[in-house]
Amino acid sequence: MNRQIIRVTGEDRENFLQGLVTNDVRRAPCWAAMLTPQGKYLADFLIVPAPEALLIDVDARLADDLMRRLSMYRLRSRVALDAVDMPVARGTGAAPENAIPDPRHPALGWRVYGEAGEDGRDWDAIRVEHLIPETLVELIPNETYILEAGFERLNGVDFRKGCYVGQEVTARMKHKTELRKGLARLRITGEAAPGTPIIHEGREVGTLHTQSGGRALAYVRFDRVSPGMEAAGARLDPDR
Repeated sequence: MNRQIIRVTGEDRENFLQGLVTNDVRRAPCWAAMLTPQGKYLADFLIVPAPEALLIDVDARLADDLMRRLSMYRLRSRVALDAVDMPVARGTGAAPENAIPDPRHPALGWRVYGEAGEDGRDWDAIRVEHLIPETLVELIPNETYILEAGFERLNGVDFRKGCYVGQEVTARMKHKTELRKGLARLRITGEAAPGTPIIHEGREVGTLHTQSGGRALAYVRFDRVSPGMEAAGARLDPDR
């Protein structure tokens, strides 16, 4: 797993993160995201309690930018931020004694901090089956809106915790609009590269993403999903 751990210490660590991320840090372990002021996704991560610290478990490719943004918001908060060398293991089935359940979905199993390894499961198949987006695949910095990506269904956002960066836009999408676009699972015949546009009757329906076992995740306009869609020669149909 290509993960980076950021350790947040100091007496203000909980309040500091509480004002920045989408979930209620007091309920950690939890899955959360950091957003732009306009409500667009920047990074997603697990927040895990540790002795005198909170650990942020983030995709290593986003770690430097996340650290920079957290440091920018630190101001006078009594917190310290440190990137630490800590392996992460994950698996399904019987969990080790020191494991934590993945807070997104039971099918994602558990994680252990301080050990490395995976149990060989087809994680893409699990994600497609349960409509779980992946960092830098279905979750695109400065583009994705988290409600369209399923964060509410996957326990990644709390609407009662109070303010955080991007909260106003996210709350407005929740309470004042019906989502017209979002993540969907489709049946696919053939293959096409992730990021390929999906076309139906000459109109763009959405974008193809992860594929596994004859099904695929796609970001789509819900009102345009129909049988016989295409993506670079692959056929796509609704997954009933």
